[in-house]
Amino acid sequence: MRQPEDWRPSASLELLRFRASLLEQLRAWFARHGIIEVETPALSGAAVSDPNLHSLATRVGGHAQYLHTSPEYCMKRLLASGSGDIYQICKVFRDGELGRRHNPEFTMLEWYRIGLGAHEFMDEVESLLSELALGRRALGPARRLSYRALFIEHAGIDPFACEAAELVLCLERNAVPFPADMTQDFDGLLDLLLASVIEPALPADEPVFVFDFPPGQAALARIRNDDPPVAERFELFLGGMELANGFHELADPDEQSRRFQQDLQRRAAAGLPRAPVDQRLLAALEAGLPDCSGAALGFDRLVMWLADCDDIAQVLSFDAGRA
Repeated sequence: MRQPEDWRPSASLELLRFRASLLEQLRAWFARHGIIEVETPALSGAAVSDPNLHSLATRVGGHAQYLHTSPEYCMKRLLASGSGDIYQICKVFRDGELGRRHNPEFTMLEWYRIGLGAHEFMDEVESLLSELALGRRALGPARRLSYRALFIEHAGIDPFACEAAELVLCLERNAVPFPADMTQDFDGLLDLLLASVIEPALPADEPVFVFDFPPGQAALARIRNDDPPVAERFELFLGGMELANGFHELADPDEQSRRFQQDLQRRAAAGLPRAPVDQRLLAALEAGLPDCSGAALGFDRLVMWLADCDDIAQVLSFDAGRA
């Protein structure tokens, strides 16, 4: 049966025009900085290994293919081929993500800069954000807070020197529900504490970079041999939302392979399907990834903040319910 109103867009035409103007401004900013736009496949024979992300699968010519959750792997193959600084604005897909700030199909801005460390890249992210906000919303200087300092201040725990049992007690003190089989999942407990206890304590009216994550939270970032060692990863929060995730990129193929296998073990323990590992990415790292940093920024969430919207459907032409 037809739903008479479902054909209409979920965003107003005014917001769609606003969105288009931001895309135009983004491309102009990257052109001024000599960063070239690239396109990479949305479909791949490999899937993301991270147990917190879920790829959407299809079949092409009888073979399993996966819609990318990020263009990262293919973009790193371009970097290893000598592309230089690159960016991409594309649709990405993640199963099980639907809500006020989530849509299973959304737009990601991802870019990479040769020779920049994590803090230099944070400078660049802040510069881009300031230019886009100019004349639209007031935006003060970003605060930069270490992961460790935030946990000590808001959770009373040093995430670099605690046990899983202490994280469980902290979740219980803060009345945060968690699955019974999670009590030994140290990194999963940290993720839950970050989302449930730390993020709500961050200021909603100014950008905040959280940096220097524990090694277990490294994802695709390098580990810096401090005391204790830290992952050169950062996340940007704005308006109560995670807006961007960045790394000083891991270039060691053996370490990357080890992390893939570790992810697969965690997926198996959680009863998740095994993800085919991207062997082409490992081959590219073997050939040599230049020293670089990169970040993925949720474009729809950026539009939400700039337009003062509280639901992602308001900035999409058609959200999942109308697709």
